[in-house]
Amino acid sequence: MSTIFKRSKILATLGPPTNNYEAIEALARAGVNGFRLNFSHGSYEERDQQITWIRDASQALDKPVAILQDLQGPKIRLGNLTENTPTKKGDILTLDFAAEHQGLVLPIQYNLAEKVKVGEPLYIFDGKIKTIVTEIASETAIKVEVQNDGMLMSRKGINLPDTDFGGDILTPKDIKDVEYGAKKDIDYVALSFVQSAEDINNLRQMMLALGSTAHIIAKIETKAAIKDDALVAIVKASDGVMVARGDLAVEAGAEIVPIVQRRIIALCRKYGKLSIVATQMMASMVDNPEPTRAEVSDVANAVILGADTVMLSDETANGKYPLETVKAMKRVIMYTQENAPVASVHDMVAASGRMQQDAISMAAVHLAEQLGAQAIVAETKSGSTADSIAAHRPNLPIISVTSSKRAAQQLALSYANKSFVRPDGERAGMTLARELKGQGYFGELETATVVIVSGRQPGLVGATDTIRVRVLE
Repeated sequence: MSTIFKRSKILATLGPPTNNYEAIEALARAGVNGFRLNFSHGSYEERDQQITWIRDASQALDKPVAILQDLQGPKIRLGNLTENTPTKKGDILTLDFAAEHQGLVLPIQYNLAEKVKVGEPLYIFDGKIKTIVTEIASETAIKVEVQNDGMLMSRKGINLPDTDFGGDILTPKDIKDVEYGAKKDIDYVALSFVQSAEDINNLRQMMLALGSTAHIIAKIETKAAIKDDALVAIVKASDGVMVARGDLAVEAGAEIVPIVQRRIIALCRKYGKLSIVATQMMASMVDNPEPTRAEVSDVANAVILGADTVMLSDETANGKYPLETVKAMKRVIMYTQENAPVASVHDMVAASGRMQQDAISMAAVHLAEQLGAQAIVAETKSGSTADSIAAHRPNLPIISVTSSKRAAQQLALSYANKSFVRPDGERAGMTLARELKGQGYFGELETATVVIVSGRQPGLVGATDTIRVRVLE
């Protein structure tokens, strides 16, 4: 074993082709660091089985793996249509929460009459059909005028970029799913269609009350969320951010996505939060065994920007080549990180409240790079110290040692982190480093230098205050 390993991590979505133990273990072996469970689909029985499979594979490979619960959120869809329905420019559609499909009267899975205003745009089927709200027709129905020809199909999604959902983004289904997740071995909960920091705070209160130790990922996919002040507040309130490029492109325009992605990754690095880039990273590999040149460039760009994690959706949930996709993504990450430095973030300022920890982390990274060390060893209880070191994007491994299994699993998605579960102790980091040296982790070197970051009181959260340099014989 050597210290050449991928620093940006891979998150893969489970679906029919990967819904078995063998596929999950093969994906984890090929480079997947976490699995996304999409709660828009599937039953709790299926989730129970998937969680068991993931934990069994993690144990078999002796590798911490993260589980991310992705809540559906107010993903508004058409109901079931009796048949595909063509629409022409100028048609007036009635979207009714309480109706069956009949001609241009369409069932909808959410009561929009309480939320929308006349004149607001409403997009159906990933933006393929554009409409404008013309009337609030009743307590359960609205009327919209179609702006272009198209075809309507059952259960297609609806986007309302200018509609304010007023903090009401946790649906009854989401609340039930959060309650389920709190009882299970879940590491991250992703909140869909976040509009403000208040949405994150509401979910956090609910999870605390349920005793959940999962971290919260804010999915950025609305116009409201990308406004300057709102975005900074959301990053600060959450534990990480997902650039959900699919709905974001429909809600705010595809041309803004690369700039927003760059900004979100920079903010996450500044505040020591996890960043995930998602949607269509290798979309052509749903049907093809090789990625396009544009997809390779997209993944490489995310790595150069310093994303913690790149995500696969349909590629592993519905694709013909899930394993090949993971291997291709890993090759791109490895080549990019070895041949292009991570872009610098000029306004890397320690977030208030972590000033001491951030200064120690930055000093440890500079020291390790100046000494040509083989690794930084972080003794961490909650994972916060390791995350803080990762925010500075060192070009060498961060070996995290923690007594918390949950922290080790959460760190599986954190930049450059390789985590190990060991009892708290004054020499936990040094003992682990020696163990790894004996296993050949640092290659054929006769001696290996490590920089150990720790606290005087092992196991105490927030007590990091010491940097030591050790040469392993």
